[in-house]
Amino acid sequence: MRGLISYIAALGPLATPLIQATATIPSYVYDYAPLVWLHSQDAYRPGDIQAQLDHTTPQVNWTAIQGAPSPLTLNNLDQLNNLGNTSVYLTSHEGIAADPEPAWFRGITPDAQGRIGDATGCAIIVVDHGKGSVDAFYFYFYPYNKGDKVLGMEFGDHIGDWEHNMIRFANGTPEAIWFSQHASGQAFTYNALEKKGKRPIAYSGNGTHANYAVKGQHDHTIPGLNLPTGFLLDYTDRGILWDPTLNAYAYAYDPSTGVFTPSTADVPAAWLEFNGRWGDDQPPGEPSIFGEAKYVAGPDGPKFKGLDRVLVCPSKPCVVLPFRIFAE
Repeated sequence: MRGLISYIAALGPLATPLIQATATIPSYVYDYAPLVWLHSQDAYRPGDIQAQLDHTTPQVNWTAIQGAPSPLTLNNLDQLNNLGNTSVYLTSHEGIAADPEPAWFRGITPDAQGRIGDATGCAIIVVDHGKGSVDAFYFYFYPYNKGDKVLGMEFGDHIGDWEHNMIRFANGTPEAIWFSQHASGQAFTYNALEKKGKRPIAYSGNGTHANYAVKGQHDHTIPGLNLPTGFLLDYTDRGILWDPTLNAYAYAYDPSTGVFTPSTADVPAAWLEFNGRWGDDQPPGEPSIFGEAKYVAGPDGPKFKGLDRVLVCPSKPCVVLPFRIFAE
């Protein structure tokens, strides 16, 4: 399959009308996919990826881009790379400080089956390293991130929020899993994790959506350490269970060509090539304390999250813990 994808990529636009490549996603990627406990008090639930485009306007330096695709869709979002590239921000119509807050910031609450209606709030990206080594990324999308409070002051609110787990498989057997947490994260062996059947459990931080292996209180003052108390606290509990696979697009990614191949022909893939940000830029003159501001810029997308990583972690040092500690 990888050879076919590389050949099609080499042909360029001429290949498009001839064949639409699709990728086969291994069944174990779904069998072992994480389930996510959303915090019971979190007002900001997962959201639809396309809906984010519907509620935003692409801007550079707070100015709408002339000649941008209209309507903006997941099939043409990559065209913004030629109209501002990494300087493009998908800027909300209402503004990040809108009062009253727009309803779409709140996302969609999962139903009793763990589904967020007909929305698509997850992207599964599979990277085959060969010799039986496969990484499966599970990207979770939230329309809004509510930051932490320190000494009664709130920091780090932004529109658009991408978080993820990644499971490393060896010949179809899960070995380890990465939990993204703000600018860092944690890795655990698969056997160390809480599970429902085969599926590992992730706990989403209240408002921030950072992913943790246990419920309770988590300090991230020191990235990746996850102490039970401190100045920068996330909170997790067993609030509402979300099954991201019920609302997911799936892809194979070939690091050698940079090509994302969808699982079926009707799954949009161009949006994954977008180099800009999934929210507003930091407002001009936004006050900050100790270099931290209440409103900050939205994040970049899945392609920037270390898809071709060597270790389970996106960078060194990488400690894969054989046990869960703290919280709970």
